[in-house]
Amino acid sequence: MANLVYKRVSTDQQSTDRQNLVLDEAGIEDPVVFEEEAGTSSRLHPLDRTKFGDLLAYARPGDTVHISEMFRLVRGTGHILDVLDILHRDRLALRIHDGAFSSMDLTARHPRPESCCPP
Repeated sequence: MANLVYKRVSTDQQSTDRQNLVLDEAGIEDPVVFEEEAGTSSRLHPLDRTKFGDLLAYARPGDTVHISEMFRLVRGTGHILDVLDILHRDRLALRIHDGAFSSMDLTARHPRPESCCPP
């Protein structure tokens, strides 16, 4: 099972230093890193981002996706649910290492009515 690390910054004036610190402190074994180009907007749906797409294509059931904080991957509830649907479908775990949701298991099955979900 692989440890897949996803990193993103919103502007080219930002760096991944803080993300690196959090993820290094987590002691992730043999990470496979997927890092978006600097300036990848948080407005872009996570499933439309190049490197996150690469991560999903690389991932195998049982792998764990690691992010430093939730907002590095998603900004809104709709995006969270869309990403969780994909992680569930592909049987991937999500580990958030700092901030909001860092102590919760977001990959536990969540009920989502069929009428709310795009095909």
